[in-house]
Amino acid sequence: MAFLVAGTLRVATQMADTRDSLGRKGKYDVRGPKAALMLISPGVVAAAVTALEDVFQALGFESWERRQVPVQGFLEKLAGFRERLDAHRRPVGCALVALVAPRGQLRQPQQLVRELSGCRALRGCPKVFLLLSSGPGSAPESGAFLAGLRELCGRSPHWSLVQLLTELLRKVTEESTGGTCCPVLRSSLRGALCLGGVEPWRPELAPGPNTQYDLSKTRAALLLAVIQGRPGAQHDVEALGGLCRALGFETTVRMDPTAQAFREELAQFQKQLDTCRGPVSCVLVALMAHGGPQGQLLGADGQEVQPEALMQELSCCRVLWGRPKVFLLQACRGDVLQMYAEAQGPLGNGNFFPCWSLKRTLESASSNSFSEVTAGSSCRGAPPGRSDQADILTVYSAAEGYVAYRDDKGSDFIQTLVEVLRANPGRDLLELLTEVNRRVCEQDVLGPDCDELRKACLEIRSSLRHRLCLQP
Repeated sequence: MAFLVAGTLRVATQMADTRDSLGRKGKYDVRGPKAALMLISPGVVAAAVTALEDVFQALGFESWERRQVPVQGFLEKLAGFRERLDAHRRPVGCALVALVAPRGQLRQPQQLVRELSGCRALRGCPKVFLLLSSGPGSAPESGAFLAGLRELCGRSPHWSLVQLLTELLRKVTEESTGGTCCPVLRSSLRGALCLGGVEPWRPELAPGPNTQYDLSKTRAALLLAVIQGRPGAQHDVEALGGLCRALGFETTVRMDPTAQAFREELAQFQKQLDTCRGPVSCVLVALMAHGGPQGQLLGADGQEVQPEALMQELSCCRVLWGRPKVFLLQACRGDVLQMYAEAQGPLGNGNFFPCWSLKRTLESASSNSFSEVTAGSSCRGAPPGRSDQADILTVYSAAEGYVAYRDDKGSDFIQTLVEVLRANPGRDLLELLTEVNRRVCEQDVLGPDCDELRKACLEIRSSLRHRLCLQP
């Protein structure tokens, strides 16, 4: 899967959708009890366990459950942890779960994440998962990650988790052996999360090589959108294209590409970048289409193309090594419908007042075929000390396996993204995307499938190593 990081480390952050649990708009209140669980598989080196315990202490978790169990038993132990939290019937500030196993054994962590996401005591509370490989054959960078995390937590307890992990990704990637280690953050957070227990603070860092990407050179954007059979998609293209041009991106727009044209347009875009006379600072690629049941994109001809394969090809572009690459995907990633009750939880007075109730259109389309996604491979000819998986930001309009929505005015994701970025073009993009997700989650969707209310939630994947501000 695309978020696998050299078999060494994956960081997944999940949360339930409920407005009332936020102490203040846009920020989490984690002053309540903190719940923590550590699941250790046999074969994990003792040093990794000790380092992980140090991280728990640095994050303010005074006590935690620790279980040693084979990977096959992780789900059962996690279910028991969830039941104990629900049985307490008291609010929880946040939850931290560390899953540690030998390399290659944590192959499908999504099921584990979803198990805890259904915990009633944690609805609306941030849930942080650290997925770590440790044991024979594992790269040593996992220890560097934990050491760096502990050091940053102690030195900058006022930083939000997104800020802290961005800085940590820089340190780990630049200090890793051969430059091959690149952790990835997966987030559906809707607010600033500070696990240090102090007021979240957005530091105004001085621009420099270790704090902010330099976007003073050429910036390029490519928008590929299937308009045919997708009412409202034209509005997304117009809004996003206008935003890109306003931010100084040389913007190319292509309508109704076939599956083959998706590949050809990306190849042509990459060729233009490789032959560009001057340096390229940043690229933005938006892929908008119907989505298949396994997350495929469907071209205007109904044929499938894998979005991860397209993104991987562009990540290998030589002129983009060390440069930020932003991918926006407006499409379904499966056929699961996010129920309102499942996402929101109890509302106290039991009443619900939708802020709008337009007829929505699912972004999914039926497909009987299946194409297996191959895990991303390294770029050939990548320079020493570089990782082809670094400096990538991918934003999906729906969580893995779920549908995305759109109406005749466009999609909530693209329209909200444009609104937020136009209002705050100089702010850190990861912070802005957290705000976009908060607003999208608060939208109340009345889908065409039935009269029940639905919800949407973005998924953000980042291996950015610096702050990314689209307007310097």
